Order: sequence, then C-alpha cells, then structure tokens
Amino acid sequence: MEGRMKVAVMTGPMKMEWIEKDIPQITEKEVLIRLEYVGVCGSDLHFYKEGRLANWVPDGPLVLGHEPSGVIVEAGSMVTDLKVGDRVAIEPGVPCGECEECRKGLYNLCKSVKFMAIPKEKDGVFSEYCAHDASMCFKLPENVSTLEGALMEPLAVGMHACELSGAKLGEKAVVLGCGCIGLVTIMSLRARGVSEIYAVDVLDKRLQKAKEVGATRVFNGKTEDIEAFVKTLPGEGVDQVYECAGNRHTTLQTCRLIKRGGKVTLVGVSPEPVLELDIATLNAMEGTIYSVYRYRNLYPSAILAVNSKRIPLKSIVSHTYDFSEVIEAVDYNVNHKDEVIKAVIRF
Repeated sequence: MEGRMKVAVMTGPMKMEWIEKDIPQITEKEVLIRLEYVGVCGSDLHFYKEGRLANWVPDGPLVLGHEPSGVIVEAGSMVTDLKVGDRVAIEPGVPCGECEECRKGLYNLCKSVKFMAIPKEKDGVFSEYCAHDASMCFKLPENVSTLEGALMEPLAVGMHACELSGAKLGEKAVVLGCGCIGLVTIMSLRARGVSEIYAVDVLDKRLQKAKEVGATRVFNGKTEDIEAFVKTLPGEGVDQVYECAGNRHTTLQTCRLIKRGGKVTLVGVSPEPVLELDIATLNAMEGTIYSVYRYRNLYPSAILAVNSKRIPLKSIVSHTYDFSEVIEAVDYNVNHKDEVIKAVIRF
C-alpha cells in the first residue's frame, strides 16, 4: 500500500512531535494493519518522563505505544489464517523462533525478540498503520471490540502472573497496587475461581475500580494495615500475593503477607533496579517467589475469556483520546496519575 502516515515520535525526555512517514511495506509473512486503538502503558510514560526504561535507553527518536489493535488492510503472500478486513489484537513482540528459549515455548524470554517501542528492536504504534508478523496477530470474534483488542496486552500480563503462580479455586490472594496491571490481575484471579481477593492501593479511585472488577475487600495503604488484617485470617496469611506496583514499600511487604507455603509473584516493574525483600520471613514460611516478564501463549485464551464475558476488560478504561491528541494524552497521564486508571488512543 502506497502513501504517507502521521506518526507521533518521542525525541527526548518530555518531548514528542509529529512527523510523516511512508506507510510501511509488508513482507510475505506480514500483514498491514490500520490501527483503531492503542493503549497507553506505564512503560510509555517512563520513557517519556525519564528518557529511559530500566536498561533501555533510546539512542535517537523512538515511537512509543505497544498495545495495539486494528483492521488488516493488506496481507502477505504466505499469510493463510488472516485476510483483509479481519479485526485483530496484535501481540507486540516477535520472537526469533529458533533460539533455545523459543524452542522450549518460552518465547517471551527470546534474546532476539523484536518488541514494539523498545530501542534497537522495533518502533511503537503511535502511528496510523503498522506492519507486523501475521503469527502475532489474533483475529477478534464478533463480540470483542478493537478497544478490548488493545487491552489484551496488559490482560495477558495479569493472566501470565496467575498461571505462573498456579492460582486456583478456593485460594485467597492479596494484590498490591491497583493500576491497570493490578486490575487485570484481580480480574484474572476472579476468572480462575479465587474467591477472596484483597486489594491495596493509596488512591481511592483505583480502589473503587478494584472493587468493581472483583476485589472482595479494598484497603487504602495510607490509613489501613493490610499486614495486621491478614494475620486475622486462617493460617495468618494468604496463599498468593501479587506485587503490581513496582514499589519499594509494597515489595518489602510481600513476604509478610503469605501463609506458610505461600507464593509471592512480582508483577510490577520498578524504576529502581534493587529492592528489598524480607528474606527471614520468606524462609520461615518456606515461600516461593515468581518473577514475571511479559507473557507467552496467552492471547487466544485472553480473547476467549473476554468473549465469554468472564473478564469485564472494557471497564478499566478511564480516559479515551483521539489520535490527534496523543502527545497531550501522554503528557496528561504523566502529570495526573491519581486520575488516570487506563488511557487509550482511538484512531
């Protein structure tokens, strides 16, 4: 497909500008997608605010955005499962398929992955079109909107956390942090039959949303003591703790909330590389710690869960912006974290 498209590009910390680029040409295994929705992720905000994310530092302009969905407008000659007009959720990382990790099915750990909005890998999708490997595009059923398609990416993170830790029917869980990732973790736990879910945050708006999507009880960390509360439960703790804030205080709390033989899952991404854990308590409880890196093999399950109405995914969206407002949207998100739960860009 010939033509030009608008792209919002980050040129440095707190700097974004509009440029025009050629619409990308696809290879025989790719599809060209006209984007309809892109989610705004915390990692986009870190790149924008600090000019870096963990060990990733852009060495030039970088297009942000890695939670896309849209409609296929062109398909490569070797693409058989998708066709022009299909609405798709797009998994943003394309693994090599050949390394040891990929061959084991752990493709999220592929060292040669090309992931959207990561320096030296692949530009993001704050743009009108994108070319992507067809194997990482998933057709949406009639009942699932492209808005929900764009939210499959964060949902897959929450689902992956629950799969790794083996959360199951009859267990009790604490979720620390009720931003987007905390909320999708709560929804994933609820869908797996975890009936008692205690959610903690310091922002009332997020706690209200946590209650809406399935938390049994919510705690404002500023005024309520979750550690004292779990000591009143049978076993003096819970089976599962999910740290979804990427925060020094909540990370330290995790091991103090599990019962004996309990599990701690570190889901949140901290801007700081080194955080403390209460190892003495972890040892005394013989607790297990899981770390989460993105997700794998979960988009089909996520789409089915939303299609069957087991996960009320749309309900986490608090702000919607037109594509023409994407620069203002990112800036607003950085400066109003107390207001924005999840923002999406609509094309």
